Amino acid sequence: MNNITQSMKRKPEAFLPKYRLLVLIGCLLLLLLTMAASLALGSRPVEWNEVLQGLTFEHVESYGANVVQDRIPRTIFSLFCGAALGVSGSLMQAVTRNPLADPSILGVNMGAALFVVGGIAFFSISTASQYIWLALAGALLTSIFVFGIGSMGSGGATPLKLILAGAAISAALSSLVIAIMIPRSYVMDQFRFWQVGSVGKADWSTVQTFLPFLIIGVLVALISASALNAMALGDELATGLGVRTGVLRLVAAIAAVLLCGAATALAGPIGFIGLLATHVTRLVLGPNLRYVIPGSAFAGAVILTVSDICGRILGRPGEVEAGLITAFIGAPILIILAMKTKVRSL
Repeated sequence: MNNITQSMKRKPEAFLPKYRLLVLIGCLLLLLLTMAASLALGSRPVEWNEVLQGLTFEHVESYGANVVQDRIPRTIFSLFCGAALGVSGSLMQAVTRNPLADPSILGVNMGAALFVVGGIAFFSISTASQYIWLALAGALLTSIFVFGIGSMGSGGATPLKLILAGAAISAALSSLVIAIMIPRSYVMDQFRFWQVGSVGKADWSTVQTFLPFLIIGVLVALISASALNAMALGDELATGLGVRTGVLRLVAAIAAVLLCGAATALAGPIGFIGLLATHVTRLVLGPNLRYVIPGSAFAGAVILTVSDICGRILGRPGEVEAGLITAFIGAPILIILAMKTKVRSL
């Protein structure tokens, strides 16, 4: 057991890249470039001098500077939302040991959407705080339901059964959402833009509402990272190393639901961010969750913000919602990953 413990202590360092300083510098530069592009590019391009004027937060008469000031909360919220979805995806993959786990694939987003639609239709909710609590309840109940169905039968909750359960429940919940909306045109008008997934309506109030959920979820994820590394070797070995696997799964799952539920409530069900961000991070940094979790936060922030920029440019003079861009990119990647996973499982 001492030898196993010593190997576990050395194992995370084995995945630490020797070029970690260059990776960190490159990530920071990419993040700054993404933020600058989000402020400058869109349906109305802005000159760089107007970007600098807008960043002063002073009253200016320049139209471009005012556009930049309106884009600042949108950019910040896009970064925060992408980071939350990236961390949520990495936690879901770690908890389920499923490389295809993602809030949208496991039906969690649709569960949040159902509760939001129900709140709009039956309780006339309209504020961001109301959206968040209903979305969290829907996401949590859907997660429990998917995991319960995926755990039935021999072999427990295998990756394939979880994916099938998530797909089936997501389809059923989608039908319920449509059934609620069809006879209520006012619900459809309020819900249709939210359903696609977009950060376009974000303001400072949205950022303030979302920030506490992001901080709590990310902190729990970072604290759980080392124990999740041990659990990746198997429940029996992790238990021998002192990890309470049941409690760990519950805490990590709650953190994942907290992050994706809050993001879904305020931005809509944006899919594939968690899947893309986690796999890109593993490709660069290896499987150590102490690096995968913060790396997924960074990758998710960049992916969603770049998707938002592309949607603004492609949809001029209007815009294409970021959720459509991420789906267009993520769907073929999901197919490739599913094919590789199937081959390995045989």
